Amino acid sequence: MSYTDQSLTNVTAEQQYQGLLERLLFSTVTTVPCCVFLYINGTMLFTLRSKTVFRETSRYILLFNLLFADTVLIALGQVLYILAVSILRLTYPLCGVLTMLADLTNEISPLTLVVMSLERCVAVCYPLRHSTIITIRNTEVAIIVVWVFCLLNTLIRVILLLDFPFKELESLEMKEFCSHISMFLGRMSDNYDKVYTCVLFVSAGVAVISSYIGVMIAARSASTDKASARKARNTLLLHLGQLALSLSSTIYSPILIALSRIVTRIVFVRAYTVLYVCIFILPRCLSSLIYGIRDQTIRPVLINRLLCCRLKPSAKAKVSP
Repeated sequence: MSYTDQSLTNVTAEQQYQGLLERLLFSTVTTVPCCVFLYINGTMLFTLRSKTVFRETSRYILLFNLLFADTVLIALGQVLYILAVSILRLTYPLCGVLTMLADLTNEISPLTLVVMSLERCVAVCYPLRHSTIITIRNTEVAIIVVWVFCLLNTLIRVILLLDFPFKELESLEMKEFCSHISMFLGRMSDNYDKVYTCVLFVSAGVAVISSYIGVMIAARSASTDKASARKARNTLLLHLGQLALSLSSTIYSPILIALSRIVTRIVFVRAYTVLYVCIFILPRCLSSLIYGIRDQTIRPVLINRLLCCRLKPSAKAKVSP
């Protein structure tokens, strides 16, 4: 082997080694926070089912639905990311199942935030009728409607995917890593996704802003509890911020598509990781922190479970003979 060939071999080996180290570093940076927030969300979900006051209050039931969807989405997103980093190529059917489940849970969050905003609006604008309008049964019906609506949208996406001529492919194995973008196999699927995203963004935004305006108008009334109205207004502002962050994932795909056309593959992979953390993961991690710290009913129970869960078994062990 000549000196030149040996040098080229060393450079190639070094690039592969650096690529492996970079993938390990990025995987650690994304996986560790995901595991932490999955633990926090899991504790929060268990907390919301542990006490009667949480199980029989509409806003806590809605919060449970929101956290459940966000938790499943974080887990699915991390699985897809690890598969991409590991350069494991899936088949189109398996990738379709994973991405459709991710899309389903991704759409649950903004719609649940809309229902939560309407609940707060009714609590301030119609305080005397709140207990008759916002009942446990009506809340469960609203959650079922949200899930059915999102399932219908997912079914339409599946039907559009089935229109693609898979028989003409040499193999069902994907040439790229599994992602939401890779399942846009036809122009119709892409156009439908854009239209649905725009309609969802506008409708959810109008609903939350209208609720906020209704609370602001009610707050000026002399018969309204000022403290309750102020708290509801701040909650709706948080919902609006959460909605904006949740729907920021709608610009995730267009940004990646644009970057894939102008940058090299290694730069694209790095940008994909940064956008995945900032746009896809972080917005889903905020709900548990916002409500876990802000809500005075949840906060002591959650902190007790997070910090003292390991102390209780040891305490019981000391008591036992």
